[in-house]
Amino acid sequence: MKATQTIEKGGKKLKEAQAIENEKEAKRRFRFSLPHTWVLLFVLIIIAAIATHIIPAGQYERIEVDGRTLVDPSSFHAVEANPAGISDILTAFPNGLQEAVGIVFFIFVVAGSFYVVQQTGAIDAGISVIIKNSKGFEWLVIPILSTIFVVGGAIFGMAEEILPLIPALCVLCIKLGYDSILAAGMALAATLVGYTGAFLNPFTVGLAQGIAELPLFSGMWYRIIIFCVTMSMCIGYFMLYGRKIKKNPEKSVVYEIDQKRELIDYDSIVMTTRHKLILLVLLIAVIFLIIGVTRWGWFIIEISGLFLGMAIVSGLISGRGVNQMAEDLVQGCANITFGAMIVGLARGVLVILTNANVIDTIIAGMASTIQNMPSQLAALGMYGVQMIISFIVSSATGMAALTMPILVPLADVLGVTRQTAVLAYQLADGYTDIITPVSGYFMAGLALAGVPYQKWIKWIFPLVIAWWIVGAIFIVIADMIKYGPF
Repeated sequence: MKATQTIEKGGKKLKEAQAIENEKEAKRRFRFSLPHTWVLLFVLIIIAAIATHIIPAGQYERIEVDGRTLVDPSSFHAVEANPAGISDILTAFPNGLQEAVGIVFFIFVVAGSFYVVQQTGAIDAGISVIIKNSKGFEWLVIPILSTIFVVGGAIFGMAEEILPLIPALCVLCIKLGYDSILAAGMALAATLVGYTGAFLNPFTVGLAQGIAELPLFSGMWYRIIIFCVTMSMCIGYFMLYGRKIKKNPEKSVVYEIDQKRELIDYDSIVMTTRHKLILLVLLIAVIFLIIGVTRWGWFIIEISGLFLGMAIVSGLISGRGVNQMAEDLVQGCANITFGAMIVGLARGVLVILTNANVIDTIIAGMASTIQNMPSQLAALGMYGVQMIISFIVSSATGMAALTMPILVPLADVLGVTRQTAVLAYQLADGYTDIITPVSGYFMAGLALAGVPYQKWIKWIFPLVIAWWIVGAIFIVIADMIKYGPF
């Protein structure tokens, strides 16, 4: 009898302990859970629409200087209010799709083309060779690939160009014992770290310094220090995470998602002559991609055509037939529909604010709040203002053209060097683009990696906070040393 009672008491305690643990687990899930990406973006559209009823409408005059459209900082004036209504909220998504049609179709073409190449088996054969020859040295993949992407972002502003490589990176990382979010990190976060510490990027530093009338690429020594520090933080974060999930794959942020991916037995794959030819075509396409972007001014349309041509040639070499090639292209497009549509939904936030004529008001208001601050606080204020604006205006060139004409004369008044004002723009743009859902390029990258936005935020945010702090320190130092030449 006593033994029975003891067992019953033990079972009762076990159930109570299990119930407590389940309650704790439920609280943890509730605490850290984020809404579905589409829900999150639609809520942002609603918030933006509400804000248009509160923020007064206003505009700066735009002027043409050396072929560039800049803002006249002394021209801000009130305009007729046009607050968003219910119809604006409901049409923000289709309007966003219309405005982002280039990047949306770019995603479809890249995803469909890559799927054609993937279905030939050449990518799998190439990954098989890498896996077989990297046993014991898998950890080197993280610093090598990350460094390549960081340098690409720092020197020639590599961004959309890496999107076609993301699916292959995901497969490679998973087979090496890592996961798809680490692949997305190496492609997206590393590239944007390059933007942040860019020392030769003509699309960020070059444009901003031109507006500020600074010598082109001046102050490079300080940016190289920033580049080295932020790159080291990036690679260190990736390697620590990679080592953790390699020891215990279930700790991966996207473990359940990666488990559902269809991965094959790479040990049994044999590289054939057809595979080698197709990989050669892929390599040639990447070479043309680099040359086209850096020398010939290629962008989305040209890159799309390049990868479509790559898919056609690869499909013909594979011998699978043109009908099968067409079916693969359609299937690849279908697989990415969810992510491609997200780009339009994200753009809807900007559509709401733009149509209501409140973006310039936001910028003017932020500029006025820092104009009476001491120089170091003002420099940090510029940094904060640029981060907020970057969250809305994801284009680096667009943000430079919009904000630098306003902040440069403000810097002169406050005793902050123009070089420091450019640095505030540069750091804010790179760090914020890693998390803003308004960025079509960024959301496209997550879509190609199959990584939900909410998972990404949970994973990358500790690193972003560290970057924000480091960025603030570099801004303060820049003001203290009167980072110049002026």
